[in-house]
Amino acid sequence: MIKISVFRAGKLIFERKFFMWNELYNAAVKVQNSRTISPFIDAGGVAAAILTKQGNVYVGVCIDTASTLGMCAERNAIANMITNGESQVDKVVAVMSDGTVGSPCGACREYMMQLDKNSGDIEILLDLETKKTVRLKELIPDWWGYTRFNE
Repeated sequence: MIKISVFRAGKLIFERKFFMWNELYNAAVKVQNSRTISPFIDAGGVAAAILTKQGNVYVGVCIDTASTLGMCAERNAIANMITNGESQVDKVVAVMSDGTVGSPCGACREYMMQLDKNSGDIEILLDLETKKTVRLKELIPDWWGYTRFNE
């Protein structure tokens, strides 16, 4: 983490923590732990870490079930964020079972777009080594819900 502090006339004006992609990746890997919960549920094959606009990191793992009741790691991390009183995501990293990073599925993309009118600016890591990223609005162009934020 890089911490930037701005002082004027000896007073702290603002302080911001900048998370590097490796730190978000490591936060996700730390909780990944692929495991079988029951004959119907596996968890932790994929893990995600999100950085909020307030500078906090939340993590989650996928929960795969024998029916459609499971949830992706990204949505699990977002649920953790919402539980803790936040609703604006800045960055997202999803770590696949083989250790590579991946793009969120369509359901997660839609879920993130519905969070906030500026969710299209969420930055998603596509490649850890090159630090290649994409904005959510590039993955879901011409999103159907923009006008509802203006109502």
